[in-house]
Amino acid sequence: MFVLPVPCLFDNFSYLLVDKTTRVCAIVDPCEYYPVVSALAEHQLKPESIFCTHHHRDHIDGIEDILEEYPGLPVYGHASDHGRIPALTHLLVDQEEVAVGRLNGKIYHTPGHTRGSSLYHFGDALFTGDTLFGAGCGRLFEGTAEEMYHSLARITELFAPEIKIYPGHDYTRANLEFAKSLEPANSAIIQRLEDEVAAANSAEGWAPSDLELELNTNPFLRCGKPAIHFAAQNVDPNMDGTPEEVFRIIRQMKDNA
Repeated sequence: MFVLPVPCLFDNFSYLLVDKTTRVCAIVDPCEYYPVVSALAEHQLKPESIFCTHHHRDHIDGIEDILEEYPGLPVYGHASDHGRIPALTHLLVDQEEVAVGRLNGKIYHTPGHTRGSSLYHFGDALFTGDTLFGAGCGRLFEGTAEEMYHSLARITELFAPEIKIYPGHDYTRANLEFAKSLEPANSAIIQRLEDEVAAANSAEGWAPSDLELELNTNPFLRCGKPAIHFAAQNVDPNMDGTPEEVFRIIRQMKDNA
C-alpha cells in the first residue's frame, strides 16, 4: 500500500490510496478533476472507487467530471450525506468495512465539522478530511463542540500513535502559531513550527504527521493539559472546567484569531 497526495485548489489535498499489488486505487476526496486524473495517468493507476469524507464542495467538486472519465466508479460516503454528495452509491455506517483492491479498511463516523464527517482507515494511514488537521481541527459548521471533542477523543483512543494523518487541508503552520500562543513553553510545538518553516523553504514538500506528534502539539487533543485549561479560563473565568468546555472555548478562540 502507498498513499499519493494530490495538491488541489489552494490548500486542499486529494489522495490516491494505492494497492501496490494490483495497481488499483481509491480516490479520497476528489477536490478537482484535472490534478487527480493527471496523477492517475502519471503513475499509471486505475481508479476503483471514490471515498468522500464529507459533502463540502471543496472536497467533492471533481466527482462528476471524474465519473465522465471513469464511468461506473462507486462513490462512498456516510449515509447522512445522502443527497449531498453527487452520485453517492454506497451509504456507509460507522465502522463499516471498505476495500481497495486487496486492501481492507473501515469508515469511522466523526461528526462535528459536518453531520456526515468521517474518517477512512487503511493500514497505517488515516484520512481525516476536515476533522483532524496538522496541529488543528475543523470548524463546527453542523455539529456541536461536544460532538467534535468526542470525535477527536475517539481518534486518540482507537488508533496507534504511529498512524499517519492525511488531512483534507494543510493549515499546519497557522495552527502551530495558534498552538504556541496557548502553550508558549511547549518545546514540541516550537520544534514543529521550526520544522514547518524549514520544510517550506526546501524542496521536500508536504508530508503527513502522525498521531503521536498531534498528541504533543495539537491543542484540540490537549484540552486536559494545564496550560490549555488556563488559556481557556482566561477567556471565560466561569467555565465549568471540563475538557469539552475547554475545547469549545479554544475552538472559538481559533475562529476569532
